Amino acid sequence: MKIVAVEPIGISVNLAQQLVEKFKGLGHEFVYYADRKEDEPTLIDRMQDADIVIVSNIKISSAVLERCSHLKLLSIAFTGIDHIDLNYCRQHHITICNASGYATKAVGELAIGLMLDVYRNITSFDISIREGGSRGMYLGRQLFGKTVGIVGTGAIGCQTAELLLAFGCKVVAWSRTKKQQLIDKGVEYMDLEDLMSIADIVSLHVPLTDETYHLIDAKKISLCKSSAILINTARGNVIDNKALAIALKEGKLAGAGIDVFETEPPLPANHPLFEAPHCVMIPHVGYATEEAFAHRINIVLDNIYAYLSGKVINNCL
Repeated sequence: MKIVAVEPIGISVNLAQQLVEKFKGLGHEFVYYADRKEDEPTLIDRMQDADIVIVSNIKISSAVLERCSHLKLLSIAFTGIDHIDLNYCRQHHITICNASGYATKAVGELAIGLMLDVYRNITSFDISIREGGSRGMYLGRQLFGKTVGIVGTGAIGCQTAELLLAFGCKVVAWSRTKKQQLIDKGVEYMDLEDLMSIADIVSLHVPLTDETYHLIDAKKISLCKSSAILINTARGNVIDNKALAIALKEGKLAGAGIDVFETEPPLPANHPLFEAPHCVMIPHVGYATEEAFAHRINIVLDNIYAYLSGKVINNCL
């Protein structure tokens, strides 16, 4: 089979050469592209003869897939798969597997970092001190003792909850599935509306689906305390960002920390959050750590080895 990594996904030149030799020894061809191109003509050129494709969060549309008649497996080097045309894959029996779990700790830690940044004004103070400023009369807030609402208790939501418990927070949660491990540690599950109304911090950790699109809309945001802050390290479209920007401008929320957007950065110049006060924005880096990328490569390769040997793929979707 021909295996194509259409982008580097953190694979070094040395590892790429090792994989060429390893797959050759197994009777397969491995092709590695060291640059990231997202335009459809380039993707088609790279993928059209492949049996197996490795890709992270580049959008793979039906227009690309229909030109890939040999494709049997998409090994997604990412957790979310909403950038893939799933209907086409189902209809054409293309197996999809992801790298679920590779960035659980990385994203959980970043969620905490955004909370601290919003609460302590870290980013703004860095800019201020370089311009000759000082603290003035500013007082920050601390995590200890705050009620934090975790929306979605999958692996990353659970990881974030455990970190918050270590900070001395009270953690409440809403999720489709309740986790006994959190309940045993004192986490209380409740309706989403109740969570939004009592939380000092709301942290989002749900996948993007038809059900979660704009899950946090103007109505949900209106339930929050004016002193509350909102953290999103999940998917951009889980929040109605126009409604969020209005709430921040009108003082109905105290702040927000946002790592994910409707599209991958760079963002359009008219994005509503650019003019929203007390909003820390970073360019989708929650998953991007050296440790997470090293773990990701291992998961991606294990998925492919399992497929080639006819074994069950742990991350098959």
